[in-house]
Amino acid sequence: MTDTIAAVATPMIPSAIGILRLSGPGAAAAVDRVFTPFHGGPMSRRADRTLVYGALRDREGRVIDHCLCTVSRAPRSYTGEDTAELQCHGSPAALTLGLEALFAAGARQALPGEFTKRAFLNGRLDLTRTEAVADLIHAETPAAVRQAAGQLGGALERAADGIYQELADLCAHFHAVLDYPDEDIEPFEAAELSAALDRAADKLDGLAATYRRGRLLNEGVPCAIVGRPNAGKSTLFNALLGRERAIVTDIPGTTRDTVEERVSLGGVVLRLIDTAGLRDTEDAVERLGVERSRAAMEGAELILAVTDGSADFTAEDAKVTRLAAASGRPWVWVMSKQDLTGPCALWSAAPEGGAAACVSLSARTGYGMDKLEQAVAALFPPPEELEAGAMLTSARQAEAAGRAREAVRRGAEALSAGLSPDAVVADVEQAMSALGELTGRTVSEDVTARIFERFCVGK
Repeated sequence: MTDTIAAVATPMIPSAIGILRLSGPGAAAAVDRVFTPFHGGPMSRRADRTLVYGALRDREGRVIDHCLCTVSRAPRSYTGEDTAELQCHGSPAALTLGLEALFAAGARQALPGEFTKRAFLNGRLDLTRTEAVADLIHAETPAAVRQAAGQLGGALERAADGIYQELADLCAHFHAVLDYPDEDIEPFEAAELSAALDRAADKLDGLAATYRRGRLLNEGVPCAIVGRPNAGKSTLFNALLGRERAIVTDIPGTTRDTVEERVSLGGVVLRLIDTAGLRDTEDAVERLGVERSRAAMEGAELILAVTDGSADFTAEDAKVTRLAAASGRPWVWVMSKQDLTGPCALWSAAPEGGAAACVSLSARTGYGMDKLEQAVAALFPPPEELEAGAMLTSARQAEAAGRAREAVRRGAEALSAGLSPDAVVADVEQAMSALGELTGRTVSEDVTARIFERFCVGK
């Protein structure tokens, strides 16, 4: 990393502020060529993290903006290298001219996520904190923000590193006894090793159990809206989105395919799936839609089973609620169209494995929508017992933690089977290797490449 990178770090739309960011050994020198302070000497001679007011010039030396500039030198910077930022007015044209001037001054275009990648490679961030940067950028709810901020603050790193250090102590003790038999070192006791492995396994079980909640927090909860034709599914879908996304008519069977959108409800991100009405049909196209509706139910983490509250409860309605109950997923029974009939309740028809909540509402008037929001929030509460940021949020993290857990389990089984301690310690070392991959102590280039695919240019 001997070159200097530069990028526009803010969206290229007219805005109050636009930022040009640099990192690398030539950052201060490049800034000196494009930025002239109104008072004092060049930025290369200024103190770290001091905002300086001056003129930004294009590659021809013409003034294009009056802005602020700051420099931070290695290793006390975000990337661990010399860095600089130009805080300009947010004109896309001015930012483009400024970036071209920086290229002419010796910098090159930064790749997506390259600033954060350099922070990781220079030891400023571990891999969990690196992923938290992307999570924070993409966070859609307050809970997701708190999780990402906590992870960026090192909560997940501390949880994983605590287990790693306990396993490292076991290995160190074993190798000390083995390598220095003449020293007065306390012998390795099987009971002590077994207890330590059990503690590590319990902690890894707890860590692995956080992944489902962490994944749903970041990716959103797949939520299928199901019901018979014309039950009010698409009207509810549109009401939750706040706009007309799905076609709504009085003709049953209008929806022939699934329609998906993201929405925040009750502090929970839902990946809403509006589905075709569930019924037996001879129409080949509608039948395909019904099959996709069933598939959406199978892949959902939450089901909203909608029945028409302005009409009689039908055999098709009963089938819908039975399918929701049999799914094994949490489901909410939504009695729609209450503006046509007034509040009513047919909850006595609920099947075995009843709904987590029953809500009467009108998607057209908004009546009862707050109750639905409360029901969803209650189904996915934040894990209060966990430190903010201590959840696994990516498949990569969960896979590494899972391998560590399995290795510790194998070690415990080997110990119970009477195998020698060195065989047990081999499994412990495999668990440490997996935890090292979780935090980035040991990680391959292809893994880091996949991680930084999520990042935007300038971060």
